[in-house]
Amino acid sequence: MRRETIDFVGTSGAVLRGDIHLPDDRAKGAVLMAHCFTCSKDLHTQTRISGALVEAGYATMRFDFTGLGSSDGDFAATTVSSNVGDLTRAAMELVQRGYGPCGLFGHSL
Repeated sequence: MRRETIDFVGTSGAVLRGDIHLPDDRAKGAVLMAHCFTCSKDLHTQTRISGALVEAGYATMRFDFTGLGSSDGDFAATTVSSNVGDLTRAAMELVQRGYGPCGLFGHSL
């Protein structure tokens, strides 16, 4: 498994940070992973599910929403709409890097 650490700009202008995990062979597709509301991309369930998807041949992208984990910004200023915007930006980043088609995995947002 290979890993790329990435930075991209979220909807509020904050720098968001994430990791793209890649299988050893060409990826079948990609899965964007959204962590729970006040968690981070490093939540145990996120890393385990990401690992299983990579083992099955998929690229995964885990990232921290604005103001959480390693991302910049003010969590208190976020809304459900801004989180959806961050997800959209993350999906665009994943596709622009050539990892697609893309699916979405998430819970508790």
